[in-house]
Amino acid sequence: MSDFEPIETREQFEDEVSKRLERERESIEKRYEGFLSPDDVANKYKEYLSPDDEKKKYEGYLSPEEAAKKDAEIKRYETSAIKIKIAHEAGLPYELAERLSGENEKEMKKDAEMLKGLLGEKKKAPLRETEGNNKKNDAAYRSMLSEMKGE
Repeated sequence: MSDFEPIETREQFEDEVSKRLERERESIEKRYEGFLSPDDVANKYKEYLSPDDEKKKYEGYLSPEEAAKKDAEIKRYETSAIKIKIAHEAGLPYELAERLSGENEKEMKKDAEMLKGLLGEKKKAPLRETEGNNKKNDAAYRSMLSEMKGE
């Protein structure tokens, strides 16, 4: 207690009080060093929307789940269109288009060729009857026409 010095003047008192206040201010600043002041918070978050304002602003937009569902549906349609195109190019019936498998167009084409080999060559219907009965049919049509004309 030998280092105690009595304060005798007002200036000494104010000096000691200001030192004490400065030490206290520094300890408070250290304690709240990472925190924002109310003004800083207002400036930082002034562009943010409240939950109610956000709902109003984005009303009618798709949610991420709905967008993912739509994307999956679009992908399914695109895959179906590719399968139909490949089946048509390979000469497969439309009904077999959805049976094609593969992750990409190249694999689907391979599958279509394999399926085409299993089914055999698709025979096209003749445009006109090629049997030997043509003359007989022609004669029948001619007689029917002559009866209609009244000859």
